[in-house]
Amino acid sequence: MERRKVIKNIALSLGSLVTMPAWASGWNVESIHTTPDMPNEALLAELVETIIPKTQTSGAKDLGVHQFIQKIVTDCFDKKAQDNFAQVLGQIDPLSIKAFGKPFAQGDAAQRISVLQNLSKSEDKNQQDFYRTLRGLTIQGYTSSEYYMTKFTDYEMAPARYLGCVPVKK
Repeated sequence: MERRKVIKNIALSLGSLVTMPAWASGWNVESIHTTPDMPNEALLAELVETIIPKTQTSGAKDLGVHQFIQKIVTDCFDKKAQDNFAQVLGQIDPLSIKAFGKPFAQGDAAQRISVLQNLSKSEDKNQQDFYRTLRGLTIQGYTSSEYYMTKFTDYEMAPARYLGCVPVKK
């Protein structure tokens, strides 16, 4: 390797190490939850609550899974997938009104589940993709939440133990 390339790589590495703390400390709760590109946040909250409802445990809506989904769709999906997601999200209320005479949020649990089942069995590929994406991201967001990890799994911040004073068998 040439000396100039090595010096250049070292300089880039040091520069990134210096700027990393400033970049990471710029994150906060408001920046994560702010997603102005996604309309129908209230409807999305009701959809995730239908998938994982509140019982004796917190539901998906209580944990902010709909905000997680908004952030993932906005930041990680390509433009076509974002447009398809937003398009089908906009079709939920008209589908619910057509089937039950009221918007999705005003329907009871059975009607909401029926609307979601119709999406999963739809002939429209975009509606099927929306349902699979919504269900998968809801489960991912719920099971990766702090609430779920601390209450329902054996999550340990630093796994393994060091037991220094243990008798050794000979």
